[in-house]
Amino acid sequence: MATARQRRRVARMALSPNVAKQNLDKPRRGRSQDGPFAGMNQTRARIPDAPRPRSQAALKRSGEDPKTKKAESPLYKALKMQTSLSPITYSRRTAIKSKIANITSFDHFPLLPTIRQSIFTQALPGLVDATPTPIQRLAIPQLLDNKPKTRKSVPKGTEDTLECEKYLLAAETGSGKTLAYLLPVVDAVKRSEAVEAEEQKIAEQEKAKEREERLKNRTFELEPEEPPMTNAGRPKAIILVPTSELVAQVGAKVKALGHTVKFRSGVISSNLTPRRIKNTLFHPDGIDVLVSTPHLLASIAKTNPYVLSRVSHLVLDEADSLMDRSFLPTTMEVVDKAASSLKKMIFCSATIPELRKRYPDLRRLTTPNLHAIPRRVQLGVVDIDKEPYRGNRNLACADVIWSIGKAGESSDGEDYGTLASYMPPKVKKILVFVNERDEAEEVAKFLASKGIDAVSLSRDSGSRKQEEILADFTEVDQPPTAEEVTLARKQARSEKSIPFVMSEKKPAVVRHLENTKVLVTTDIASRGIDTLAVKTVVLYHVPHTTIDFIHRLGRLGRMGKRGRGVVLVGKKDRKDVVREVREGMFRGQALI
Repeated sequence: MATARQRRRVARMALSPNVAKQNLDKPRRGRSQDGPFAGMNQTRARIPDAPRPRSQAALKRSGEDPKTKKAESPLYKALKMQTSLSPITYSRRTAIKSKIANITSFDHFPLLPTIRQSIFTQALPGLVDATPTPIQRLAIPQLLDNKPKTRKSVPKGTEDTLECEKYLLAAETGSGKTLAYLLPVVDAVKRSEAVEAEEQKIAEQEKAKEREERLKNRTFELEPEEPPMTNAGRPKAIILVPTSELVAQVGAKVKALGHTVKFRSGVISSNLTPRRIKNTLFHPDGIDVLVSTPHLLASIAKTNPYVLSRVSHLVLDEADSLMDRSFLPTTMEVVDKAASSLKKMIFCSATIPELRKRYPDLRRLTTPNLHAIPRRVQLGVVDIDKEPYRGNRNLACADVIWSIGKAGESSDGEDYGTLASYMPPKVKKILVFVNERDEAEEVAKFLASKGIDAVSLSRDSGSRKQEEILADFTEVDQPPTAEEVTLARKQARSEKSIPFVMSEKKPAVVRHLENTKVLVTTDIASRGIDTLAVKTVVLYHVPHTTIDFIHRLGRLGRMGKRGRGVVLVGKKDRKDVVREVREGMFRGQALI
């Protein structure tokens, strides 16, 4: 027993009675505290009182301002990507609503009678009770006001050297921004034309008197005649747009107004031949309103500097694109050459680009629903990682299009009564947006292999092909005429009278989605294109920014129409952004 007691040892998990003594905190002589097991025998945790400061990179990734940390709202944390855009407070939006509530007709604007009449006959044909939109109620009175305004004091260090009035028209997509700036510009052109005609008449009378006096004094001397002044190649108003597709679309609206208002307009773009560009711009009768892209106009101005010598109104449509890094040098080149004669410069955009640093006296005209997607547009989300897709984005896109094409569609206010049974089936038009231009052609080929009538559109497509493709998605189907209904009735009666005949077996036909057209495109079709005929948009990729969300989903809900958007979401996509966009759309709140 004594031997067993001597062999018994202390258990490993038992603590020494000297653990709680204070002298253990002092460093022992001859032993170093450094090493892999140093500091293990401590009686209290060494936790710092102040939290460790976060790095600048971590603050930028989370969307916080590195300089001043502000209290964040629980909503829209993931949407703080647009630091270059300016928000609009809801108190400001409410004040704008009350300001424009009393304007209910175009008769309230001091437009010329011919221009007011052309609104219903040319600009908005077929609309009997057309009322101005919010941006038109805000912009038209301001742009028509020719009273001299006191310019704000420009701080030192800014690049603003223009003495003209500067305006920014910011409104949601499909709200009639083109007509909001086009009517005042045409009104100013016609008024200046009348003033110039009177001045020219007075000048001709004075020249005639001087000539008579000279002929009396010098009867036998021949006086050389001065060549008359020409306005060829010197437009009064210029509208700049970023793409050739927008040149054709805006040019069509300008030309429609010119039929009744009687002014000369023209369009020039890279899609046209050099001879046609020269004949349009340097026509002997002159030109009043010109629609062009910045690159083409800047190249012409280098060889013909007088092209921009008579410009009084300069409009920058889609200003967020024209003032970004790719367009800014060329755009400013045009602005600088036209600065001497400019009276008004108008920026137009669906978002608010950062222009206050460059133009401090810029007057912003914003609508109450800016940066908000209409609530009549529904947004659905498809998780491509679930069954049956298993991460196949192409298969998910094709399945969504098939389900939309096979589903029934509401009339959306288009009731043709008894003609409905004799009408041909409506063609559903769907837009599919991708982030990369290389994938547009691949996705279109895959959809075509699945029996879907799909085409692709990108910068690599030819000009004629682009016009033909966009024509199918911008033109609205018109109701059938009486002759078409009569012909359809005759065909229906003849089909009923044909006796039943046993038909031979036909070979199996590949499945094909009828009455559905799909356009796979990049952001080339997301800005300014009037896609009134499109009621469905599929976002093949999650957009990089909320600006792309606003522009792509802005192809829907135009002119009061309903629309439906579908987003394909995978593992690597920003699901938090999609969730917050969907919540903001449901609440009717601005995304920025």
